[in-house]
Amino acid sequence: MTLLNGRVEVHGHRGARGLRPENTLPGFAHALRLGVDAVELDVGLTADGVVVVNHDQSLSAVTATDTAPAVPGDPLFPYVGRDIRDLTLAQVKTVDAGMRRLGPGQDSDPFVLTQLPMPGTRVPTLAEVCGLLHGLPAVRPAVELKTDPGWPDDEIRRFVAAVAEVLDDFALLSRSRLLAFDWRVLVEAHRQAPQATRVALVERKTLVPGTEWLAGLSPEDPAAAAVAVGAGILSPEHHLVTSQLVHDAHGLGLPVAVWTVNDPADMARFVEYGVDAIVTDYPDRLRRVLTAYGLPLPESCAPAYLP
Repeated sequence: MTLLNGRVEVHGHRGARGLRPENTLPGFAHALRLGVDAVELDVGLTADGVVVVNHDQSLSAVTATDTAPAVPGDPLFPYVGRDIRDLTLAQVKTVDAGMRRLGPGQDSDPFVLTQLPMPGTRVPTLAEVCGLLHGLPAVRPAVELKTDPGWPDDEIRRFVAAVAEVLDDFALLSRSRLLAFDWRVLVEAHRQAPQATRVALVERKTLVPGTEWLAGLSPEDPAAAAVAVGAGILSPEHHLVTSQLVHDAHGLGLPVAVWTVNDPADMARFVEYGVDAIVTDYPDRLRRVLTAYGLPLPESCAPAYLP
């Protein structure tokens, strides 16, 4: 076990998705109370240019429920299933994001069983989340910008600029991490927000030959490609992480943040590999594993927002 910084960071995935509704203020507040080093969240840009927190590029029926149209007779209603960038903030804010449901064809979902429903919870803006984190210097925002290779370059530039502006407004940009599978986002973030740490996300589908996800770089050596794109952290899905990958990344001075790990046995295995951060839906479980290893834990925080 070789850790670059002598500890394993606890990253709350979408807040604490296993315990509270994902990507919501109550979820982030709960993660902070448990004690995390970073809160991971996903963002999109509305039709009227507001950065909102939502995992998919569209509103998913798994996490969102329509209530009423933003204005009577709105032709875009119902909103669930529509792309975030086709909806205004007012339309997005009508959606109830406080209860998880089974998706089409699903007969089970572990999060439905463990997540506390909080009906009436709305989709937050990035600014609202920044307000929660402002004044908590020990906690980093880990903001994933949801794009794909089909996005035009000018939309990538506009999206990165909007995210950076919000973070900068709250004096959070220098301690933020900007995450992306579409590495054009990282290239643009280097240009527009060089003070933020850039995190190169990879999963199996983005590492296939001829991939369009890596800004023209080869997927053969993900760690070397991440360094070449200017990333400060490599963040692979857990299926990809081996002790050799961690060793190779560390040899390049690149920390490794593995996602999304919810089984305590897997958490322990990745600690043994020497990963630098573990992204989890259950920060409480990870804290118990780190305690068993005698590793330091992030302190619990009392955010201003207490649902």
